[in-house]
Amino acid sequence: MVNLDKIFDSVGSRSLFKNKQMMQSNYNPENIPHRDKEIDHIASVLAPSLLGQKTSNLFIYGKTGTGKTLSVQHVADELTKRTKDSKILRIEYINCKLKKVADTEYRIFAELIKKIGGEIPSTGLPTDQVYKKFVELLEENDEKLLIIILDEIDQAIKKISDGFLYNLMRLNSELNKTQISIIGISNDAKFLEMIDPRVKSSLSEEEMIFSPYNATQLQDILKKRAEESFKDGVVSEGVIAKCAAYAARETGDARRALDLLRVAGEIAERVSSPKIEIKHIDEANEKIERDKILDIIETAPRQFQLVLYSIIELTKNEKDGIFTGDVYNFYNELCKKTNFEILTQRRVGDIIAEFDMLGLINARVVSKGRQGRTREIRLDIPENVLKKSKDILIDSLAI
Repeated sequence: MVNLDKIFDSVGSRSLFKNKQMMQSNYNPENIPHRDKEIDHIASVLAPSLLGQKTSNLFIYGKTGTGKTLSVQHVADELTKRTKDSKILRIEYINCKLKKVADTEYRIFAELIKKIGGEIPSTGLPTDQVYKKFVELLEENDEKLLIIILDEIDQAIKKISDGFLYNLMRLNSELNKTQISIIGISNDAKFLEMIDPRVKSSLSEEEMIFSPYNATQLQDILKKRAEESFKDGVVSEGVIAKCAAYAARETGDARRALDLLRVAGEIAERVSSPKIEIKHIDEANEKIERDKILDIIETAPRQFQLVLYSIIELTKNEKDGIFTGDVYNFYNELCKKTNFEILTQRRVGDIIAEFDMLGLINARVVSKGRQGRTREIRLDIPENVLKKSKDILIDSLAI
């Protein structure tokens, strides 16, 4: 019989952490290393808001874990501190990846209304009534400027089109006391290419790009955070460098590097190791990879899930790889059975290219002679997560 008391009683004595919160991805450090130039630029764009003047809309791009959201929130917090006793400025944040918050235009405005002190049912009113309520609240609140931070804005565009941005900007002509500015944060550098030219012209935006961290910068970030998070002497020689190397080799993602070190610490604790060793980093990397794949699949739009399920089914008994046309034919039939809209072959091809970029498949372009060029596709989901991946898709698509 398992002795639970022994496990529970020993948890404090074998802990390697002194402040685990500092290793969490949602922790906001006071200092953001290696982002001074970017923070200065964001601050210079937003500085006129201190006078109640409308700022340029700002769109920020960069891969996950490059400090985009941290930097924007840092500047936003400083602006809020300076204007807290006045009616000059209000800054509100929305994560567009969250379900039931940013998956319809209605819900985005319902969330904004809630944030500025109003109340509205989560569904049910005509959209023009929601706009009207939003405008009325802004005018009542008397702030000169509302800055809306839309994190992962590309996710909202994919779900609900770019119309809500146009409508948001159009409201400025209806407002007498308040003006609206947008800060859009995206992991997709091609995000603005997805937007209708008419909408784009209404935004009159500024753009900036956050480059990935290199291995030296990641080591610096990890070292500072590890000193605050772990007890003295528990991080073995070479562990920080190994973490940084893993993250730099893949994407230069500081969030990934921090997660890797935290999970390695949890693994070391679990086996009652007095130190975090390099082998714990390897184990953590494998676990995070598995969890990342499942998270991508679970949160993907339904059309992405339909295409991925088609690939999984087709490659089940096919060792030599499959082709784009095979996937589209299977996907077509699957949509008919499940009553989903059928996308064009070109759009399905774009989705397949995204899977390749995410590392779920390997796709290489091959020539088929007179038939032209196509992609040869091989599934790249590890065997140990394939069954769970398929279960998620079956449940989500009700197959």
